[in-house]
Amino acid sequence: MSRISIDTLVKAIKAVQTMNSQQKEALVDELFRTQPTLLGSCLVLPRLGVSPEKMELPLNLLFICFQAMKQSGLPWPCISEGELERQADRYAATLKFSEGMKPALVKQAQQQYIVSHPEPELLAYVSNETSQWLSHVVSEDSDRFVLMATMNLVNCIAYVPLQLMEK
Repeated sequence: MSRISIDTLVKAIKAVQTMNSQQKEALVDELFRTQPTLLGSCLVLPRLGVSPEKMELPLNLLFICFQAMKQSGLPWPCISEGELERQADRYAATLKFSEGMKPALVKQAQQQYIVSHPEPELLAYVSNETSQWLSHVVSEDSDRFVLMATMNLVNCIAYVPLQLMEK
């Protein structure tokens, strides 16, 4: 069962969309205190060649994911660097699995990934936003880092061990 419902996600999206710059700064401060690894995973992107103009998408998705985490009412653990790396490796392996496959099999593998994902609504939202973003930007090699970072946000939220959530 999903930990972030559609209603929670919609509320988070609306909340972030209506925030002014001061409110977003306060959200960044809260992220720094409670989820520094997630924040760092986006802030490192310029060092990987992502231009400042392209930082809006990953930061906005981070804000929405974090707001959804808060609004879920669950006691989220601080996501560690180890968890971040584990999920990045897992996602990279998933992508590598489909390399060289026929298009029909790739589509089937993608559908299986989506169906079995613990946070299908969050995955669908982030996937849709990144697809729209890709259709509006001038393609650069560094875009892959944006895609990896945003998918990693979703996977860290989806797969953070439940036993860590108990207090």
